[in-house]
Amino acid sequence: MSLTEKPAITPERLAFYEKIDKEAFTPLWEVMSSIITPEPKSDCQPHLWRFANAKAHLLEAGGLISAKEAERRVLILENPGLRGTSKITTSLYAGLQLVMPGEVAPAHRHSQTALRFVLDGSGAHTAVNGERTEMRYGDFVITPPNAWHDHGNETREPMIWLDGLDIPLVSFFDASFAEGFDAEAQPVTRETGDSLARYGANMLPVDFETKSAASPIFNYPYERSRAALEKMKEQADWDPCHGLKMRYVNPLDGGYAMPTMATFLQLLPKAFQTAAYRATDATVFTVVEGTGRSTIGDKTYEWGPKDIFVAPSWHWITHEADEETVIFSYSDRVAQEKLGLFRQDRGNN
Repeated sequence: MSLTEKPAITPERLAFYEKIDKEAFTPLWEVMSSIITPEPKSDCQPHLWRFANAKAHLLEAGGLISAKEAERRVLILENPGLRGTSKITTSLYAGLQLVMPGEVAPAHRHSQTALRFVLDGSGAHTAVNGERTEMRYGDFVITPPNAWHDHGNETREPMIWLDGLDIPLVSFFDASFAEGFDAEAQPVTRETGDSLARYGANMLPVDFETKSAASPIFNYPYERSRAALEKMKEQADWDPCHGLKMRYVNPLDGGYAMPTMATFLQLLPKAFQTAAYRATDATVFTVVEGTGRSTIGDKTYEWGPKDIFVAPSWHWITHEADEETVIFSYSDRVAQEKLGLFRQDRGNN
């Protein structure tokens, strides 16, 4: 008997199953092949969302409901294989959030960790635990778990960013808590840029002790990250599966910036085609610069700036860049690594 085979059904066995079912018992041998699979298996499907279409829908929504009324005016990127679950992968959530000029998305906090990746507009702000940061294109912004946060837009243009949260993971553990603040926006008690200066300059306060599993830096400016990629590409040290791929880190320990979601930024030179790669972490990608295509399993998706696509767990993926390309991505790799579950296959490269 193998893990993929089920025992034969006999009248005696069927009668036994029906009898024990009344007492909430289930025979393992009848379900083992579906709950312990030889390889990762889920209903998650590859898919691509065009940013131009998403922006049009968001702006229409902006005329239908206010940020205050909606709490967060977001269109969820729901995986076609997981409809009705508010998931982009089995373990992760993604949405596109719009804040119109003059609006404030009210302050609240929750158990879930959140990331923001700015895709359209410049100059709006996010406040996290009393410090504001200005948001510009390509910036990666963290909201740690249980941190007070609100968003505001004092510019003349709409602001749109990608929201990534670990909502399905927190729900799996039945560990969700949330509460609203007693004012629309929290008080600003720290100077803008304080966190980056205090923790992001290869120094730490002398007696600093961490109180959070997330990075104390909550804005990783794209300008700095892009400049680092530009310098490193001079070495021409290209990984066959990833080009030049870097992970955002927590400066306290060199680990991932968030406890449940791993975030990455990669550069592909013009005409570069990656070798086939697969891993157990289903991954959400958004194109920051460039055009090209990705093949996920047997499907190929053409993409350009700001488009978003998803690769399910254990699906072969390759990228091909028509011009120099930068891609941001996030997955649950950090959680899988902590649990000893992460596995990757580099196609024998």
